[in-house]
Amino acid sequence: MALMRKVDICGIDTSKLPLLKNEQMRSLFYDLQTNHNQHAREELIYCNLRLVLSVLQRFSNRNEDSDDLFQVGCIGLMKAIDNFDLSQNVRFSTYAVPMIIGEIRRYIRDNNAIRVSRSLRDTAYHALQAREKLANELGREPTVDEIAAKLELPKEDVVFAMDSIQEPMSLFEPIYNDGGDPIYLMDQVGDQKNTDHRWLESILVTQAIEHLSEREQAIIDLRFFQGKTQMEVAEEIGISQAQVSRLEKGALNQMRKYV
Repeated sequence: MALMRKVDICGIDTSKLPLLKNEQMRSLFYDLQTNHNQHAREELIYCNLRLVLSVLQRFSNRNEDSDDLFQVGCIGLMKAIDNFDLSQNVRFSTYAVPMIIGEIRRYIRDNNAIRVSRSLRDTAYHALQAREKLANELGREPTVDEIAAKLELPKEDVVFAMDSIQEPMSLFEPIYNDGGDPIYLMDQVGDQKNTDHRWLESILVTQAIEHLSEREQAIIDLRFFQGKTQMEVAEEIGISQAQVSRLEKGALNQMRKYV
């Protein structure tokens, strides 16, 4: 496996990585934060490398050097260790994983082939920091207007900067899986410009639709005649999106028998 190979590059044998109980973790954090014991810090880093390895699996489909991503993930882990608030009743892994993911995503963004100016990136990072602070202060997700006011910048500049650091996603990226067929990003994209229904208006297709159940006919109509997303169809019909996906695929397979 690629994951094992990149671990070997870093000189780490995952089978020998220790697992710490929550009480042991808190004891090490107390020693680090109270006595500034660097040995405790080193042990916390080593004993939590599994977190970095687990996060790396989320980026396994990217064409990035696995060893580089591991090193960047370790930086995120160290930042999490240095900033962890022991007084909060939160498990370290809950706090650390988002920081590791964020560090890797920043690395990927900064090394993306689509170059973004340094000033635009700085604005985006300041906006992210402002959003986090406002969320803590307000107890909710702040609006773009509130973030712009906090930074004393025009709303348009904040939106443009935030959009510039968003990672491009494949239409075939799975975004949900309930144990059956996965739902892909393309399933969420509605086609509002599709006015060419000639293939659906043909006699054969019309007859094929008549062989479907009432619910299947409604889904086909909403999805392909009205250009709605699976989420919109699910809300209108009153079932889950996963059910819409299964019914849609079943209906299309049934129609193929008559076309």
